[in-house]
Amino acid sequence: MVISVLVISTSTMPLNTPDIHLSNLVKNQIRAFAIGWVAYAFVAATDYRKLREYTWFFYIGMIILLVGLFFVAPIHNVRRWYRFPLIPFDVQPSEYAKLVVVFALSWYLEKRSHASTKLTTVIGAGIIVFIPFILILKQPDLGTSLVLCPITLVMLYFGNVHRKVLWFLTSVGVSALIFVLMIFLGVLSHEEMRDVCQTVMKEYQYERLNPHSYHGQAGQTAIALGRYFGSGWGKSEFTSHQWLPYAYTDSVFPAFTEEFGMFGAFLLLGLFFGLIYFSFQVVAVARDEFGRLLSAGVTVYLAMHVIINVGMMCGFLPITGVPLILVSYGGSSVLATMIALGVLQSVYTRRFTF
Repeated sequence: MVISVLVISTSTMPLNTPDIHLSNLVKNQIRAFAIGWVAYAFVAATDYRKLREYTWFFYIGMIILLVGLFFVAPIHNVRRWYRFPLIPFDVQPSEYAKLVVVFALSWYLEKRSHASTKLTTVIGAGIIVFIPFILILKQPDLGTSLVLCPITLVMLYFGNVHRKVLWFLTSVGVSALIFVLMIFLGVLSHEEMRDVCQTVMKEYQYERLNPHSYHGQAGQTAIALGRYFGSGWGKSEFTSHQWLPYAYTDSVFPAFTEEFGMFGAFLLLGLFFGLIYFSFQVVAVARDEFGRLLSAGVTVYLAMHVIINVGMMCGFLPITGVPLILVSYGGSSVLATMIALGVLQSVYTRRFTF
């Protein structure tokens, strides 16, 4: 959170400003952190098994909110946010939808544990994920919808579904990932693959796979300019001149790396590694099936945001608008992440209760 405030401050400060700049964006982010801490404490103090009783209330409410976006005025030409009075940030239902899907899958797979290897179990899980996936994709928000895929796959693994189904889904996912990596690493030509890919993709969708987009190149440039120790806080040239798009949201990692260098990036990634490592420890000590599934889904939710955001900024993945949890500007992302951490804390705290 401290890193987030520092990066947002320097990304939004006027040139040659020596002191910390509390812009409206910084103030909003601090308010989001405060609300997030309250939400974290509330969820951590609540028995996660009691939350299970409200799973389908959450799920239906989430679907209603996602559908409702298509009946409100678009913001920035997309339909992703609600604006409510007295709330210091735009509410993005898709951020909370990922957590609701984790709850719904945990409830469903626990209930189907006696028939986990049957094909009907996978079909039911697929329907639970498919509805929000399509609604989020239509906003459009490709990055958020794709995060649901690895979450679902890992939860199916912990739900002990049929191994052949897992192998098939994993093979499809790995094949798609390898194809994307080959384009971004230059093994396959983006232009030469255009005609083939556009038989199943629209042109604007295929352009996301362009490894030479300005946004992607700018992110790599900012990272490279940081060298080992960075330019120093508030002394970046590339980011401060606003040559790096979305420096305080999607591109927060290269903005931070330009100022704090490779060693700063290692520090940040080390913090994320610790967070994810201890999250997996919660999975290991969970005492019931629902808690194990829930903590596994939440852990993958956290990990995928870090992997995708850093990967796309380093030029390995397409730019998809996935935030870097707890660092990127965005109240909904902060609040959803703090709720997720509260769920993990609730599972861990009650590991000795039955």
